[in-house]
Amino acid sequence: MGNPHCVIFVEKDSKELAYKYGSIIENDKLFPEKTNVEFVEILSKDEVIINVWERGCGITSACGTGACATVVAGILNGYLNNSIKVNLPGGTLKIEWNGNSTDIKHSVFMTGRADYSFFGETVI
Repeated sequence: MGNPHCVIFVEKDSKELAYKYGSIIENDKLFPEKTNVEFVEILSKDEVIINVWERGCGITSACGTGACATVVAGILNGYLNNSIKVNLPGGTLKIEWNGNSTDIKHSVFMTGRADYSFFGETVI
């Protein structure tokens, strides 16, 4: 994805786990440049819920690269199909990947809404 991700598949409470363990995993010595951490509940082979602890930020409402990393990890581990509905606190994405463990060089496609999360102004 271009940035580091640690994808963890859980049975429930992905939001609670993200708050409890996100910072610990982000800063673990296994990740010298820190890492994003995705806590993933699998609803079916076609749908997941993700809560993300983003490196340097904490809990975020959405993470496109995290959604993509989750789907690729899920496919490589046999948990997910190639076209997935990804539910994040900030909205839903459709992620598609046609690669596999012997041919991972396929593009990941993400479809979803883009919204402003805030506006800011710098006064000099």
